[in-house]
Amino acid sequence: MSARALLYSFSPKPNIPPDISASRKSFGSESRPQSPFRIRVRVNGQEQYCVFRVTERNSVRRRRCGKVCADVKSERYEISDSVPKSVKFEEALNDVVGSNEDLESVGPWWEKFPKRWIIVVLCFSAFLLCNMDRVNMSIAILPMSAEFNWNPTTVGLIQSSFFCGYLLTQIAGGIWADTVGGKMVLGFGVVWWSIATALTPVAAKLGLPFLLFVRAFMGIGEGVAMPAMNNILSKWIPVAERSRSLALVYSGMYLGSVTGLAFSPFLIHKFGWPSVFYSFGSLGTVWFAIWLNKAHSSPIEDPQLRPEEKKLIATSCASKEPVKTIPWGRILSKAPVWALIVSHFCHNWGTFILLTWMPTYYNQVLKFNLTESGLLCVLPWLTMALSANAGGWIADTLVSKGVSVTRVRKIMQTIGFLGPAFFLTQLSHVNSPAMAVLCMACSQGTDAFSQSGLYSNHQDIAPRYAGVLLGLSNTAGVLAGVFGTAATGYILQHGSWDDVFKVSVGLYLTGTVVWNLFSTGEKILD
Repeated sequence: MSARALLYSFSPKPNIPPDISASRKSFGSESRPQSPFRIRVRVNGQEQYCVFRVTERNSVRRRRCGKVCADVKSERYEISDSVPKSVKFEEALNDVVGSNEDLESVGPWWEKFPKRWIIVVLCFSAFLLCNMDRVNMSIAILPMSAEFNWNPTTVGLIQSSFFCGYLLTQIAGGIWADTVGGKMVLGFGVVWWSIATALTPVAAKLGLPFLLFVRAFMGIGEGVAMPAMNNILSKWIPVAERSRSLALVYSGMYLGSVTGLAFSPFLIHKFGWPSVFYSFGSLGTVWFAIWLNKAHSSPIEDPQLRPEEKKLIATSCASKEPVKTIPWGRILSKAPVWALIVSHFCHNWGTFILLTWMPTYYNQVLKFNLTESGLLCVLPWLTMALSANAGGWIADTLVSKGVSVTRVRKIMQTIGFLGPAFFLTQLSHVNSPAMAVLCMACSQGTDAFSQSGLYSNHQDIAPRYAGVLLGLSNTAGVLAGVFGTAATGYILQHGSWDDVFKVSVGLYLTGTVVWNLFSTGEKILD
């Protein structure tokens, strides 16, 4: 029999009655026949029965050795459609033998790499492109404003127009992802915003209204990305790996900012500002081709998923069944949901201001030129990428050691609020550009702990509605981006950067209070 035969059941053979006619001899007799039993096996795709009849032999030498001899007889039987009583035992053996088959298989290491982490890496790369295409405007806006004679208020309007489109698809993207699956939604988003990125130079030369429209058009595509990603990971990632997987995906956003801010000045200097949008926008087609080939919305849809990984995901993931209707009343009646919404607004106000206005701050306040502004903007975002992943490992380690999820989420998000608030207050007291850049780096580094706080909390409290819930809370976060980015331009025209940072600090403190009073890590919606 092949070692790779699949063992199905182990039950008394119904077609062969026990040999009860045989007299039971004393222990000292030559042999004592026992009831026959059978094992159903599959060999080369065919199901057969092997019938075993065990006989004990009374040999002093054999008894001392503790051996039992078996007379084995192989017979072929038809397999009935009825399910034996030993079905539970059959299923258990099925899992064990299936796992052993996979352990015996030999292949390259990349074929054994967990598929769920391939999904995480693909989501990471999508978010890398997301922020590359978003942040390039913060660099290109400097030569563009000089060419088209834009004042700070106009620049703030252009920057905030992205968030107008981004706002429209947050909840819609969450509903779409939770009902049809995240693969289609995320793929659509990447293609959509890549096209909009490539069209930006054309729209800018046609006029300001066209540019505002294309930037909002781009926001529509990026708006579905986070809800779709949250939906996919809620189905693929076990609870014990949640913080680190989300941290890795969101660090793609930070590294996207690093890449965009590092390469944009070089491309602008060599080929002009339109080259940034053409080159970055074209990368989305490469990602989309890989995504179509490798990704699936859930483990159930993946025919190449190894059995032991599918079993791990099935037993550890909270989200399994698709959503048919959204219980809006129940969702909006929960205090932890509102804690997420308010905290997301407070967090994103400061984050989006730094994302869109940091190069301008370096240029106007610290007197760096275009290239220096882009390169120095890399440091805070690189710090965020590193600290986000460190925070994810810390959070998952605490959970694995028995610390409650609620306490872990509150600790991580408190760091994500109070850290940026403290370092932003120090900016008005520093006397050198180097110290200012260091304060920015520390501010955003501590901000990244939010990935293991509020950004992980959607899957904690409502795993089946993770996409919808993220869309809902991120709508508030986008509103912060719309109002905060536009308000910053207005404040700078009538005030100073200190005033900008004071508003952010006040909202960080508000978010800290709300989060610690009302958030939870327990599931509140099935």
